Amino acid sequence: MTNPMPIDPPVPAAASPILPDLGGELSPFLQFTRMEWSRLRGGAPLTLDEQDLARLRSLNDPIQIDEVIEIYLPLSRMLSLYVEAKQQLFRVTKRFLGVNDTKVPFVIGLAGSVAVGKSTTARILQALLSRWSSSPKVALVTTDGFLFPNAVLQREGLMRRKGFPESYDIGALLHFLSAIKAGKGSVTAPVYSHLVYDVVPGQTITIDQPDILILEGLNVLQTSKMPRDGSAVPFVSDFFDFSIYLDADEDLLTQWYVERFMRLRKTAFLNPDSYFHRYSKITDEEAIAYANDLWSNINLINLQETIFPTRPRADLIMKKGRSHRIETVHLRKL
Repeated sequence: MTNPMPIDPPVPAAASPILPDLGGELSPFLQFTRMEWSRLRGGAPLTLDEQDLARLRSLNDPIQIDEVIEIYLPLSRMLSLYVEAKQQLFRVTKRFLGVNDTKVPFVIGLAGSVAVGKSTTARILQALLSRWSSSPKVALVTTDGFLFPNAVLQREGLMRRKGFPESYDIGALLHFLSAIKAGKGSVTAPVYSHLVYDVVPGQTITIDQPDILILEGLNVLQTSKMPRDGSAVPFVSDFFDFSIYLDADEDLLTQWYVERFMRLRKTAFLNPDSYFHRYSKITDEEAIAYANDLWSNINLINLQETIFPTRPRADLIMKKGRSHRIETVHLRKL
């Protein structure tokens, strides 16, 4: 979720669709219009109100309550069925093996571009899932905390690659997910500060055996080259039970990125402790030029080379339109 600013890199658009038709006859996805998807809500109750939504939405994300009703309630209902099925499979497997292991959390991966709205989506999902009648414990972790500290990135010449796969401590992230999936208690994750634009030394959050874990980040669906000797190299996505890719066209992502940067100049950047405080003092024209430079020379490259190519690996793709509203939903066929 992080790159050269406390924003997120964007995902390509109509430019070069990886799948010519996500809903075509040969596609591995079932395609739903917004209206078709909304009918799948069933009896899922609305457990969020306008005040909740105001607290959960991110800067420059104008999500409204109808989006929760028509998109996120059907998704919450479907995920409840997936979690129930996974728990049943776990019980059957334990019985078959004759073991009595601790519960294994259901892990949801959320990927997508900077400025596409992943943070809002992750927080809304966490709130809805935690309010199921069974009251599950739902944890949310972003991959920002697993970025290498700025000192390391500077030493390795990677500051302009912040947010790219090589800027993350993948080993630490894999160890974290492995411990979570092993059902271990009190697993810690590092904390990232968007104010100082760096990992906070010595500060961690503790995840203690959640029922559901949401892992949000730019490259969580990323793969790497497999070793020729066939040795096992786990990917982050190997630990997922379900994955979501939040999508939008490139021109919209460009617009949202620049708009967010300009709004941050009037809010977070005004703080003297902000890493980007200097950009609150330049002219609007200079700020727009800087934002476009970040987008074109860093975030767009990251998007095209490492983020958008992972889209077909998701179990669910939600495509946003101009008003930030989800317009189509693509669900992987079983």
